[in-house]
Amino acid sequence: MSPPLATAETLGPDDGWPVLLIGGATWSRDWWDGIATAPLVRAGARVVRYDHRDTGEAEHWPPGAPGYTGADLVTDALAVLDGLGIRAAHVIGLSMGGGIARELALTHRDRVSGLTLIATTAVDPRVTGLPGPDPSLAPGPELDDPVETIVEGERPCAGPGRFEEARVRAIARQVVARTRDLASATNHVLVAGDPTTGPDDLTALAGLPVTVVHGSADPVFPLAHGHALAAAIPGAELAVVEGMGHQLPPERDWEPVVGTVFSRARR
Repeated sequence: MSPPLATAETLGPDDGWPVLLIGGATWSRDWWDGIATAPLVRAGARVVRYDHRDTGEAEHWPPGAPGYTGADLVTDALAVLDGLGIRAAHVIGLSMGGGIARELALTHRDRVSGLTLIATTAVDPRVTGLPGPDPSLAPGPELDDPVETIVEGERPCAGPGRFEEARVRAIARQVVARTRDLASATNHVLVAGDPTTGPDDLTALAGLPVTVVHGSADPVFPLAHGHALAAAIPGAELAVVEGMGHQLPPERDWEPVVGTVFSRARR
């Protein structure tokens, strides 16, 4: 079994600006595909992606019985930076990965040069009354083909007209090829709300360049979550991607987001 560092992969120049990518629940590093990483590399970044526990080639536990906590996932991200000799990185996290990124910045501020928080929410006692997920969301059927199970599981999370089916299917094939036990990834649901990683006082992130990226059609964390998160972090900027759901910004939207994030972080 391999720790996350052993599954880490770097792209771009070794002397580039370090950017650590942290995926959402069930995500292996495969979800940060070439379409996602190419604009970062073109912008001069040294991009780092890795497998969470229970995904890809990282260590797995039986479904329903994770041998780790949410705090361990934060420690994993720090271990990846340590193992690669990276003093500080701009951290981009999606959904659960956004929570990990935020916690990393709160607990190890000197290791984070900036944050991009995508399709995630605030875990702060001052933030209340946020809407829940769209009631129409429900687990999809378990199909005979695991690739198609993944594709159909992602479809309802995308915004109208924003589902990149061919791209998701290509990623799903890679996920199936590299993952020891697909069912183990559901352990992330059990640890994502771990009390050892919150609630947080997000005002402690004041002074850090933070961009909150949220889709106007996110069915998991409706747009109010993005507004609340940006409002809770002093100085944070909110970039709303029209029509985007609970997903990485589609290809046509991603490059402008990268440009916005990098220009602000470098200011």
